Amino acid sequence: MGLKGHSRSKSIHVMLVYTGGCNGCDIEIVNAVLSPRFDLEQYNVYLTWNPREADVLVVSGPVVHWTKEPLLKIYEAIPDPKLVVAVGACALTGGVYKNIHGDIPSEEIEGPVENVIPVDAKIHGCAVRAKDVVAGVASVIPIINGLKD
Repeated sequence: MGLKGHSRSKSIHVMLVYTGGCNGCDIEIVNAVLSPRFDLEQYNVYLTWNPREADVLVVSGPVVHWTKEPLLKIYEAIPDPKLVVAVGACALTGGVYKNIHGDIPSEEIEGPVENVIPVDAKIHGCAVRAKDVVAGVASVIPIINGLKD
């Protein structure tokens, strides 16, 4: 195992993707990752903007038509093993942006994240709380570490 492989086995790299919505969950995700109060880095969880370095993809917002293809490309670029965490009501159900006629997709909303890519953990809320984001990401650490061994 090289230096890069060794360092990645000792830490988790998270990539954030916003697929539409009001940005309320994004603010709480940034609070969870970057603020001194919650500080995911204390758990060896680091933020990356490069999908080739990511272990966990954190997605917020409903998947809108223009973000579907970029989301699929980012997901495919993440090396195996990879996990996806959907954050917030919009990412889980389409939230207030889903079509008023029920499950019929609108022209702009593709739907919840799990309609486009597999989801391994779900964090409920509108907007989510930063402590729930920390708990949700922490819940997949044992899974990803088990897959890395």
